Amino acid sequence: MFKALIRCRSVLIVLLALAPATLAAQSSISGIEEARRDSIRRPYTAADIAFMSGMIGHHSQAVKMAGWAESHGASRSLQIFAGRIALGQTAEIDLMSQWLRDRNQPVPTPDPRGMKMTMGGMVHYMLMPGMLTEQQMAQLDSARGVNFDRLFLTDMINHHRGAIMMVDTLFATPAAAQDEIVFKFANDVQADQTTEIDRMQQMLDALPPPSDVKQSSVHLDSPFE
Repeated sequence: MFKALIRCRSVLIVLLALAPATLAAQSSISGIEEARRDSIRRPYTAADIAFMSGMIGHHSQAVKMAGWAESHGASRSLQIFAGRIALGQTAEIDLMSQWLRDRNQPVPTPDPRGMKMTMGGMVHYMLMPGMLTEQQMAQLDSARGVNFDRLFLTDMINHHRGAIMMVDTLFATPAAAQDEIVFKFANDVQADQTTEIDRMQQMLDALPPPSDVKQSSVHLDSPFE
């Protein structure tokens, strides 16, 4: 009987010790949910919806481009960099999709070809600023090794600049980006992709010149000509 009382007392002590942590966790979860619900109640505009919808396709193309790095013989440094792009932008696609879903808006299927639109019974894909055309994507897909590095960096710099242009357009639209999530996300895109452009430009500058440039240089400087 005495041992049973001791065991009950020990269990009670453990439960009392865990109670604050359990209550804190429940409080944290309820706080996050309340913040999400509060965000949904805040005003958002057609420009916010267009930005989040369009950026899903924009990010989707970047993820596809980044996914080619390993299979296309990119340098180790570019593979690491591309992996970070794919990871970060995939998470942001989930964020944008959830934002639209929470507001009962259509959620575009992530498609590297752009935003799918049906006009006159025909399906079209609208490219956001900086996105590659079908021909440019095919050209990148056909590149290998250092040529892939060079083309990827050149294309992705332009791709990032297009995303920044989309942010600038959003912020220039009256009443847009007042939603807390949209505002923070757009600011993150602008800051992160500006930093990544600088990094990609450094990587591009460090690459050897294209082979045709080398041959041209040797030909012009050759004493035997």
